[in-house]
Amino acid sequence: MDDHLPENLNSSPPDPQELSLRPTTLQQYIGQVEIKANLKVFIDAARGRGQPLDHVLLSGPPGLGKTTLAHILSREMGSGLQATAGPVLERQGDLAAILTSLAPGDVLFIDEIHRMNRAVEEVLYSAMEDFKLDILVGQGPMARTVKVDLPPFTLIGATTRTGLLSSPLRERFGIPLRLNFYAPEELRQIVLRSAGLLGVTMSPEAALVLAQRARGTPRVANRLLRRIRDFAEQEQGGRITPDLVASALDRLGIDHKGLDEFHLDILRTIVHKFSGGPVGLSTLMAALSEPRDTLEDVYEPFLIQEGFLNRTPRGRVATAKAFAHLGLSPDGVSQLALLSK
Repeated sequence: MDDHLPENLNSSPPDPQELSLRPTTLQQYIGQVEIKANLKVFIDAARGRGQPLDHVLLSGPPGLGKTTLAHILSREMGSGLQATAGPVLERQGDLAAILTSLAPGDVLFIDEIHRMNRAVEEVLYSAMEDFKLDILVGQGPMARTVKVDLPPFTLIGATTRTGLLSSPLRERFGIPLRLNFYAPEELRQIVLRSAGLLGVTMSPEAALVLAQRARGTPRVANRLLRRIRDFAEQEQGGRITPDLVASALDRLGIDHKGLDEFHLDILRTIVHKFSGGPVGLSTLMAALSEPRDTLEDVYEPFLIQEGFLNRTPRGRVATAKAFAHLGLSPDGVSQLALLSK
């Protein structure tokens, strides 16, 4: 397997099929145009100076390509990559062992960096700024700190929750980048590329239908493509048409706006149980039996992006667009709520 492929110690090995769909160069990477243009400048400048790329923080909702982009950056720099995840680094020694194993110019990728233990995080401060590792030797009154030189390296952190990063860590990243949801046309290009890699016959029109219902997320688009391929192989000799895509997505519970059943459950709960809100997140978690991270990281970003949901100081509020999507009116729901009291 490619030495640059991720080795997330907190999960099962990556799906080889998923990895095969990932672009391996900035040129192949579709979307995030401004980010790519800036990164090319930073990479060329760093290589021209013979220095590693400055530390990079990649943020944004899940599935937008943060991990893929980290692997691309290591390849573009001609560097090795070591990958891990924040929850895996339980002790300072875990991180120290990785840092001391890096070669000059290597990339260390830490996924879910916001979930790293704060005591472990402190090891990164001097490592990122001065390429030095502070190690505590001994205990009690005889304890002393020894500084160990580290080779110059690039830390790439990925997070879905920038606000949970401490200020000292966040400010040490010289290149903070936020990935945004993809436009349908960008997703159409991604879907067509993936279809070609999977050996699937798919028209551009069919790819656009899928792109418009993939919630602006390449991971979702590729996952749905594989399921649509199954329907196509069983029902249309493997050929994917716009009608097949629409039919398959309907059967998969993805509506015309890309919302799945749980997105709709969130909106229905706020509208029907809480008259459209505001409703506190803790109350919503209890009503839906879902943890905070799932709601805030996976489902809410797209609902907010598309104007179905607002976050307010008092809680979550369903918008007029959400009511219309559910075939309701705010006035009608308010009257029903009064009648039920």
